[in-house]
Amino acid sequence: QVQLVESGGGLVQAGGSLRLSCVASGRTVSDYAMGWFRQAPGKEREWVARIGRTMITTYAEAVKGRFTISRDSTKNTVYLQMNSLKPEDTAVYYCAADDPYRTGGYDYWGQGTQVTVSS
Repeated sequence: QVQLVESGGGLVQAGGSLRLSCVASGRTVSDYAMGWFRQAPGKEREWVARIGRTMITTYAEAVKGRFTISRDSTKNTVYLQMNSLKPEDTAVYYCAADDPYRTGGYDYWGQGTQVTVSS
């Protein structure tokens, strides 16, 4: 089992940047596909980005070209670099791990970090 802790959220003006970190413990991040999700007030949680075990990355259309997901196995950490932020990016951002030996989607979740983008 892996434990995930996000950090790096905060308040930023539109057009600015933030880098979120997701530090894993208990297991190695390279054992999982890792994803970032977000949930804005009053909205469903939505998928943002994914990095597979083979480092293949995919993105939601809303963030493609602005966000970059990456993984540093030496630090057991997954990052989400967010550039050109927009007010509609405001949400709680969650890191999640998808265990390849279990079915049913992402299996482990962090507690979330708040990102607020002011206009």
